[in-house]
Amino acid sequence: MKKRRLYMIRHAKSSWKNPMQSDYERPLNDRGMLDAPVMGERLKDFGIVPDLIISSTAKRAQQTAKKIADTIGYDKDGIKWYEKLYHCIPSVFEEVIYEIDDDVETVFIVAHNPGITDFVNEFSPMFHTDNMPTCGIVGAEFELKEWNEFSRVEKKVILYEYPKKLA
Repeated sequence: MKKRRLYMIRHAKSSWKNPMQSDYERPLNDRGMLDAPVMGERLKDFGIVPDLIISSTAKRAQQTAKKIADTIGYDKDGIKWYEKLYHCIPSVFEEVIYEIDDDVETVFIVAHNPGITDFVNEFSPMFHTDNMPTCGIVGAEFELKEWNEFSRVEKKVILYEYPKKLA
């Protein structure tokens, strides 16, 4: 058994400036561009560094993942991109988690609502959020031998941070 940590990160605030733009292609707005590195700094301050970052391929999620990676000193070329994380349901997060190499101990997953809120609310009966805020982070700790045991192990929420909490 190994102690593992999973940090679910909702993409930062996105821009609605161009109404003709597809949802998938929407970039971060100015606040999102500022919030992502701030939250990366917050993770760094807590000494939280991932072995792996996984992200949705949607533009705003990619930008969030890259900004956080830059801030914490994670090689952006090491980010794993999954198109299926775009507006997915909780079971898709589990599919992605089951594919994680068993040597990996700490993972960041950058994705979207409403799936991310539903997923983190399954972590523990002691934790609930009505809505995962943009650039919000929920971290859980648990013990398992292989990542494919994720859905069967007890999880403890160890972190819930978001930009407005810091304001």
